[in-house]
Amino acid sequence: MKSRESSKLLDLDRDLPTSAEDIVALRQARRAGSTDLKTYFEFLAQFPPPSMAELRAKKGPSGTKAFELL
Repeated sequence: MKSRESSKLLDLDRDLPTSAEDIVALRQARRAGSTDLKTYFEFLAQFPPPSMAELRAKKGPSGTKAFELL
């Protein structure tokens, strides 16, 4: 498939509808600017750390063979 053909498959007006509220939210986010690393860490610190039970319940990597980059 060529890029010319793939662009015909996606019609932004039909396939990605955007409301007036979406536009307002995007403009507000743009005005807020980028977040520096310190602010991001402060944001993450608001959330409680997961409990040991939650961490134990998480599945680990699947597969029996380790990934090797050739």
